[in-house]
Parts: sequence; C-alpha cells; structure tokens
Amino acid sequence: YYTDENAHSQERVLLEAEIARKCLRRGDNQCSIFDYKQYKLAYRRYASLFFVIGFSEEENQFSVLELVQAYVEILNSYFENVCELDIMYNIEKVHVILEEMVLNGRI
Repeated sequence: YYTDENAHSQERVLLEAEIARKCLRRGDNQCSIFDYKQYKLAYRRYASLFFVIGFSEEENQFSVLELVQAYVEILNSYFENVCELDIMYNIEKVHVILEEMVLNGRI
C-alpha cells in the first residue's frame, strides 16, 4: 500500500487513478516495469487482478517482480485462488500478509 506523508488524500486518489490507467493501457508486448514521474513502477497481472509496486532506482527490478509473484502465490494459498472479492473483504489480512513479507523495506 502507498504511504507518503506529503501527499494529501485527493492527490493520492489522483495518483492511484493515473497509475491504474497507465498500467491498463500498456500492451502485452510492453515491459511491465516503467518510469512514472519520480517513481519507478512494476506491475503484474493475474487474471483480473493487477498488482503494482513503486520502488526506487536502487532496487533490483526483477526482485520486485519476484516479490509480486511470491505475494500472489501466498494469497492464492491463503484464499484458495484469490480474487478481487477476497482482497476487498479481507483487506486487513491482505495487509498483514504483505507486512509479514516486507518489514522496514526489507524482504
């Protein structure tokens, strides 16, 4: 999930919407890692779900994609074939799982 002490809630909503549009517009033949403003973004699509991660230039891009893969595999094992309803109705559990995987910026 996104945290930025400098972003107001309206700015955050606009940022999330713009990033979602960028990911949805990208074709299957385009790279799933791209630059957006001061952010570097990686996304993966699994069925109807999109997972997007923003990261710094110093991070290994492929390890970020592997993190997404591992996260989806864990969600699949926890929810038995995860779907958007599982995430919507169990957002606290989804956050706990992510927080267990990433602690203080470390995987």
